[in-house]
Formats: sequence, structure tokens, C-alpha cells
Amino acid sequence: MYLSLRNAQLLLRKPDSKKADDSPDNPSKEFERTIPIEDIGIVVLDNRQITITTGAMDALLENNCAIITCNAKSMPVGLVLPLHGNTLQNERFRAQIDASVPLKKQLWQQTIRQKILNQAWVLEEQSNETAKNMRVWANDVKSGDPDNLEARAAAFYWKSVFSQQTDFIRGREEDPPNNLLNYGYAILRACVARGLVTSGLLPTLGIHHHNRYNAYCLADDIMEPYRPFVDRLVIKIMNEVEDVSILTVDIKARLLTIPTLDVSINGKKSPLMIAVGLTSSSLSKCFSGELRKISYPEFI
Repeated sequence: MYLSLRNAQLLLRKPDSKKADDSPDNPSKEFERTIPIEDIGIVVLDNRQITITTGAMDALLENNCAIITCNAKSMPVGLVLPLHGNTLQNERFRAQIDASVPLKKQLWQQTIRQKILNQAWVLEEQSNETAKNMRVWANDVKSGDPDNLEARAAAFYWKSVFSQQTDFIRGREEDPPNNLLNYGYAILRACVARGLVTSGLLPTLGIHHHNRYNAYCLADDIMEPYRPFVDRLVIKIMNEVEDVSILTVDIKARLLTIPTLDVSINGKKSPLMIAVGLTSSSLSKCFSGELRKISYPEFI
């Protein structure tokens, strides 16, 4: 597969492939498709034989597109983001860097509270019963989450959400459906990192995560309330696909719909990608003192 730029559009060219309407006796020598650059938010390079031109990469990055590269196992391993995503970038960098510890703790409180509430929604949809303990924990989260209610809720959540899986353990190297979760979270992380850059923020400087080797600490913070949306999609896939031990093309295609999942944010229905932009924008305003609360998504 060759990716290049033609007339401000991304050109996908696959030599020696057959179009759907070709007959066996008259196969197409080459398949081509063009996509307007402005319609692209994320590109996933999931094949070792893909060739992409620097012109195409330049155009994608200038349009604030995130580019994900995958390894031989089709798992995302790299992320390329624009260097300049906002005209007020320097000003917003300074506001982010100067953010006080109490502010960061309050923002983390809001983040964990909404994450637990969204996890509770997924559990309630699965069991048709109210997850009272999860909602109590969400309400009890204090500034900075000193009681680590995030971990308590996570332990209960992972034990319950995949109840059909015997002794399910959440981990990058653990058994399926962790492979689906890992892939989906990588797509989500790219969406969030892209939104942060577009809002003029540094995805490296987190409000809670601070691993010195992690270039996307803030993205990992802000994506927390969005994770349950990926979990819900993985549950749907598991209910429809008998074997999820291998990331097939069809499964990856389903996971690549994550940016278009419907969520509710600020009382309105929105695609997840747009919601991430609203979340990032509200975070920037929290850093500058214009707002006191981050806009996070809820289930519809």
C-alpha cells in the first residue's frame, strides 16, 4: 500500500489488487482511493509494507492529524503528532506549566469521579442492576483521590465487567480480550493526545501521571473517563465474535470506529473525537482560570 498526496487529498494506492466489481478474467492492476485531508483525524499504519511519502505526512500533520504506527503483531507502538496545534500555544503552555498543585488535584478528582461513574454505567448495562458501590465511591472521591478510590473501583469493575471470562486479569500481556482493550486504548490515546495538541497543551505534563519515561502523561490522565466507552465496544464485539484471541481485520475495523462513537457531553450528543476536543479545550480554560470544571463525556 502506498500513501501519497494528490490535489490536497490523501491518495491510497494498492498495486495488483482487484476492485469489488472486477471479474476474475479481468482483474484490476491497481486500486486507488482518495480521501480529503481535512476529513482525516487519525491514520493507523498497520502493515510493514506500507509506504507513505513525506508530503502526505506533512499535509496530515498540518491538519492536526495523529499518525499511529504498528508493529509486526499489529499493536500500536508509535504516535506522531503536530508540533504546532494552536495559535496561542506559548501562552497555554505557560498556563499549564504554572498550574498549582491544588488545581491539579481538583482536576484529578473530577477525572476519577467521571471515570468511575462511566464504569458504573457499563456495569449497570451488563447486569441491569444499579452499581451502588461504584456510585458511592464516585461521590466519595476527594481532591487528588488520596484514598485511591480509582484502584478500588477498578478492582471491582474488572472483576465484574467480563464475568463470562474466567479469572479475567486486566494487563497488557494478559489473555484476551486484553488484546482488544490494548488496541482500543491506543486509538483512544491518540485521539486524546491529538485533542490536547490542538488545544495548545503539552501532552507530556500530566495532572496526575508523572512517569519520567512517558511522553503522554496528560493524555493518559484525560483519557481515563473515556476508557469505559472502549470497554463497552469490546464487550459488544465479544458478544458477536466467537474467537477474539486474534486481532482480525474485522475486529480492528470495529475498534477503529472509536473516534465516531456517540457520547453525551455538555448535555449534547457528539462523536467521541469531537467530545475529546471539547474536553481538551475546557482543560485549557481550567489552566488559564476561565473555568473550574473539565467537560467530560457521559453515556447516552
